[in-house]
Amino acid sequence: MKKIMIFGAASAIARETAIKFAADGAQLFLVDMNIGRLEAVKKDIFARTKAEVKIYEFDALDFGRHNELFDTAIEALDGLDAVLIAHGTLPDQGEMQINNRNAIHEFEINCTSIISLAGVAANYFEPLSQGTIAVISSVAGDRGRKSNYLYGAAKGGVSIFLQGLRNRLASSGVNVLTIKPGMVDTPMTAHMPKGPLFAKASDVGIGIYKAMKNGKDIVYLPGYWRLIMFIIKHIPEVIFKKLNL
Repeated sequence: MKKIMIFGAASAIARETAIKFAADGAQLFLVDMNIGRLEAVKKDIFARTKAEVKIYEFDALDFGRHNELFDTAIEALDGLDAVLIAHGTLPDQGEMQINNRNAIHEFEINCTSIISLAGVAANYFEPLSQGTIAVISSVAGDRGRKSNYLYGAAKGGVSIFLQGLRNRLASSGVNVLTIKPGMVDTPMTAHMPKGPLFAKASDVGIGIYKAMKNGKDIVYLPGYWRLIMFIIKHIPEVIFKKLNL
């Protein structure tokens, strides 16, 4: 896995994952909508690993240019071995309930754009009978909760799409990895009080790196979230409705 495109590369988790692959000697094509943040990531990676990386400014909602983005990455790296799609936002549920336009906008960022990018990646890798498509979803997509059901619905849509894509590509040798982090201490969650279940971005980045290298299908990060979500998913609805989750 030596030629990797990372979308949303300026995010804390993607940054940590990129560092691990750079230390492995991988060629990286890093994409984000903010060139300034990408420059900072590039400098950080070089300082740590001496690896040279290519950066590209791109808005995930520019759907008409998704194919062009992949063409640019493929040309820059002379091919691709893997794609990590790691962009997203954490919208305020209360605001989304009163502003339908913003709700749709956030859903497009956290679901529709990801589906589009993963679909383009699939169409590139499938004829090659190789490659890895890794996507950061969330444990929030495992069950709708009143505290974040807009975000959860978006991530649930991503997870189900990837499940079907994995089934489609299984016979072609293309690996599709669904990454389900729990709560992670990043700038996106800076406003939230931190508790014992919060993980470090560096630990999650290492977990993603290992899961991609090992050809996993689904990974919960940290691993204890698999048990937590198993319990939450199996609470009867009549009881779940009464819980303040």
